[in-house]
Amino acid sequence: MYQYNYADQTLVEERVAQFRDQTERFLAGELPEEQFLPLRLQNGLYIQRYAPMLRIAIPYGLLASYQLRKLAEITRKYDKGYGHFTTRTNIQLNWPKLEDVPDILAELASVQMHAIQTSGNCIRNTTTDPYAGIHKEEIADPRPYCEIIRQWSTFHPEFAFLPRKFKIAVIGTNDDRAATQVHDVGLHVKTNDEGEIGFEVLVGGGLGRIPVLGKVINKFLPRQHLLSYLDAILRVYNLHGRRDKGSKYRSRIKILVESMGGPAFAKLVNAEWEAHTKDGPLTLTDENFATASSFFSEPDYVSFDALQVQSELQQQLSADKDFANWYNQNTVAHKIAGYRAVVISLKAGLVDGKYVPSGDVSESQMDALADLSDKYSFGELRGTYQQNLVFADVQTNKLYELWQQLSELHLARANINTLTDMIVCPGWDYCSLANATTHNIAEQIEKQFDDLDYLYDLGEIRLNMSGCINACAHHHTGDIGILGVDKKGEHWYQISLGGNSSDDAKLGKILGKSVPALEVANTIQQIVDVYVDLRASTDNDVESFGQLVERVGIDPFKEKVYG
Repeated sequence: MYQYNYADQTLVEERVAQFRDQTERFLAGELPEEQFLPLRLQNGLYIQRYAPMLRIAIPYGLLASYQLRKLAEITRKYDKGYGHFTTRTNIQLNWPKLEDVPDILAELASVQMHAIQTSGNCIRNTTTDPYAGIHKEEIADPRPYCEIIRQWSTFHPEFAFLPRKFKIAVIGTNDDRAATQVHDVGLHVKTNDEGEIGFEVLVGGGLGRIPVLGKVINKFLPRQHLLSYLDAILRVYNLHGRRDKGSKYRSRIKILVESMGGPAFAKLVNAEWEAHTKDGPLTLTDENFATASSFFSEPDYVSFDALQVQSELQQQLSADKDFANWYNQNTVAHKIAGYRAVVISLKAGLVDGKYVPSGDVSESQMDALADLSDKYSFGELRGTYQQNLVFADVQTNKLYELWQQLSELHLARANINTLTDMIVCPGWDYCSLANATTHNIAEQIEKQFDDLDYLYDLGEIRLNMSGCINACAHHHTGDIGILGVDKKGEHWYQISLGGNSSDDAKLGKILGKSVPALEVANTIQQIVDVYVDLRASTDNDVESFGQLVERVGIDPFKEKVYG
């Protein structure tokens, strides 16, 4: 993974010192709130319902074991002993004291971490596929390109005060595991007929009040032009994006692209590119790519007797059903024989009768995961869009003992890609923007769907739940989406069906009127019952929930729920 150079470290330490001075002046009454607001946002600091919230950057989801140990230490010392992983693969602290934030940032800087680009109207943390670099189908590893974008965008003077926030995602396979089509810019690694690497460029995706899928504006951008073309896109957005008072929700690039149409927007970008940035200082060289790629070299994989390893694994799978379930649900094929990627479920559900919110990890779990990553996965962890973690390089013959240790930590629930692998935002319990609670609804769903065999029979069903229209949990793209709404001080929940964030991205359709809090789980059960009754099957295949909704529409579900 990337290691800071002298310039990186100096910049981050200078930012810490700067924010310490700003915070001290604010607390002393010397800096007005309206002036402090953009300064704290540039350092990842929000003011939530009950306390500040600090969002810490994890560039493209890649985290070293020593960094996770530092996060554990910080949560013990300055917070309430846990952190919350987000859909942008960052981590949030929900209870820091404002006066402690400069000290937290200093601690982060000591392990090459920061909170820059996690808030404010800037280019946010770039995200990618959690299995980058390990897939056989991968055209090229997207992580070097993410790092190039990170270096270009950090402290970029022109793009630190955009009309609104700006998000970029990069993938290196045809399978989209980073929700690129609902990003401001989605970059898909491609090759042309000559075998040269480039990018398909999508612009104008986004969710929130006005959900939109991105549009292709360039089918093949040669990779040397990556930064100059992104620069042109941002320049057009800066020039034409709305900044008028009251346009907060119409200031995103998706609104600009929608208003003028994809071809017209592409024409503006190409004109800006040709006139100002193409073939200029931002043009990347083979040396640039080689340097970036050097940070992501393959670890020292071990060679195995494949037949022996497979034989031992098969014996373990046959002897232990729980391990077999976990292996089938929570491990992913690897390009290197004898290795698997392991998905660590941060959706424990109910532990000793107490609900554990999606994406939450305690400080003791962080310490243990850091130790396990050193032992089993070259000291590296990765965050996922689904609020889970990944060990990317685990020896197949070590899976059983790793599973046993994760089980003791309540981190081996075999529910990945099932209904209870929910993406859930913190909701009303924390966020000042939320209209409704989410944790109580998630707990209700957990209790309703607590049979793993039943969940496996249902197959892959993605459930995403947001506490407000800002859609931090991407409810628009869930097979089942839940949106909390406020009705005269009461919390109600709007349900949508048929969303998808993968390569065949779709926005869900609203089922009908919202339902009261106490009826959400029962309503989900009714929806699932319709799926079980109507799904088609053959000897070799069963129609998925998404396929059924695509085939029959939402009317059968609506009739079941509303009569």
